[in-house]
Amino acid sequence: MGSDKPGYLRLLESGELERRADRAWESLSCCKLCPHLCRVNRLEGEQGFCRVTDQAVVASYGPHFGEEAPLVGRKGSGTVFFSWCNLRCLYCQNYEISHLGAGQAVSTEVLALCFLSLQKDGCHNINFVTPSHVIPFILKALVLAARGGLSVPLVYNTGGYDSIRTLRLLDGVIDIYMPDFKYWNKDIGKRLSDIARYPQIAKRAIKEMHRQVGDLIIGPDGIAKRGLLVRHLVLPGGLSGTRSVLKFIAEEISPNTYVNVMDQYRPCGTAHKYPPLDRGITPDEYAEALRAARDAGLNRLDRRR
Repeated sequence: MGSDKPGYLRLLESGELERRADRAWESLSCCKLCPHLCRVNRLEGEQGFCRVTDQAVVASYGPHFGEEAPLVGRKGSGTVFFSWCNLRCLYCQNYEISHLGAGQAVSTEVLALCFLSLQKDGCHNINFVTPSHVIPFILKALVLAARGGLSVPLVYNTGGYDSIRTLRLLDGVIDIYMPDFKYWNKDIGKRLSDIARYPQIAKRAIKEMHRQVGDLIIGPDGIAKRGLLVRHLVLPGGLSGTRSVLKFIAEEISPNTYVNVMDQYRPCGTAHKYPPLDRGITPDEYAEALRAARDAGLNRLDRRR
């Protein structure tokens, strides 16, 4: 098999992909998939922080053209939006999906068909949106889809609250990691996302992701093949700690990290109750964020910037 093939195909051939899927599935009986360590038996219907039990819930799937340039190309990124979340961001732009669970419970067989349908549509990758709490279902479906001909790269599109133990199950499976790094201050993480240790967890997780896949590799066609892409949403009033986040990425991950410094914050969910989250960011706030990226020495910002 050529080295340009996604790693999960090599793991499929050796039987390791199925073994990883089985190990992930076993963990559902005492769930410690993410850093919440809920220890509930999801296979028996017990709910933890994420509220998902024995089936993944999918809100939607299809080609998406609003992602970063190296993911979208001409035919889009094949997004699968999973419902519920292991964060509780009060300003979430997908509030109905992440907080209210809008979507349909699906079997692993149906999930595999979703992946194959996206590939058939010409999507350049399969993009798992909010996957941290549904890894066992993704891996089981991936075994079926890979046997059925799936061969495009996989994108792990996460809020950044990920367990090292679970990420290591994904080593060699995921081609492109795309985490958020939301906050530098742990108290703000607790207040805005109900996560007390967010910065500590995110830093460790992103380091592990980079260890696995390295800096983002983009082919001659402009499409990402493998590597790390970090997102950072600039929040009003300096709540996201942008300068410190970007300095960490440059100094402790890599100055060649592909970063999307995002300006699209808008008040959603219950944000209108919590100033300054009741407003968008100002042009000056975004200009300062871009200065922080340049000052940190980051040289690969999403080209829309």
